[in-house]
Amino acid sequence: MSDPLEHLVRPSVDHGTAVLVLAGSSGALETDRCRVLAAHGATALTIRWFGGRGQQPGTFEVPVESFTAALDRLAGDADRLAIVGSSFGAEAALLTASLDARVDAVVALAPSSVVWAGVDEQGRQTSHWTWGGRPVSFAPFDDSWSADTDPPSYRRLYEQSLRRHAEEAAAAAIPVERIVGDVVLVAGEDDQVWPAADFARAIAARRTSHGRETVVVTHPDAGHRVVLPGEVPVERGRAMAGGGTAGADAALGRLAWPHLLRSLRLAE
Repeated sequence: MSDPLEHLVRPSVDHGTAVLVLAGSSGALETDRCRVLAAHGATALTIRWFGGRGQQPGTFEVPVESFTAALDRLAGDADRLAIVGSSFGAEAALLTASLDARVDAVVALAPSSVVWAGVDEQGRQTSHWTWGGRPVSFAPFDDSWSADTDPPSYRRLYEQSLRRHAEEAAAAAIPVERIVGDVVLVAGEDDQVWPAADFARAIAARRTSHGRETVVVTHPDAGHRVVLPGEVPVERGRAMAGGGTAGADAALGRLAWPHLLRSLRLAE
């Protein structure tokens, strides 16, 4: 039996918000996060966006239309559309919302302010995403970087790549000022996968310069995986240093929770 490509949870009391829930590089279905959101009144759909039947085999040149099509399906059941994404899924959430004005709220956990390179099956750097069949502008990786920890911390790779390829990174900035809905950014300062808190501040600054408000929630000791109240912490994805501690990651989730409920208009 093939792996499922999606999981939908409907609330017992519907508050009118439908949420597309996107995982990061694990490619997993965020079934537990959907359960938690549905318990507070959301219709929650999580999709596998790469690695499944008929999909891209990895996190490269994934059509943004995969996400807008999921929103199409949710739109008929909701007064309000939202996306909750983590890591690469947060990057996808912000980019999708910048291209689809129907999105009323984005909650980006461990976000990126730019579109990053994905590496295809031939080892070629290309964009994580396509739109209209064309790769979206992306920030390339610095090929001179090598890991100096075990498990590897990729934070320095992203920081070094931003410095080495500053011009390409500027062109790859997600146009978050186009997002008309609420934006909540949640990041740990000890994130060792990439500098999510720095990315969150860059996103907020870009939106502020265009007169748009943004909520930024950080915790000094939290890492890459944000644990929301009611979720069961899991370990998955590639072997890498994530930073943080279980207690700090959960504390960050608790700090973010009231902002998430408010932006998604869910019950406490």
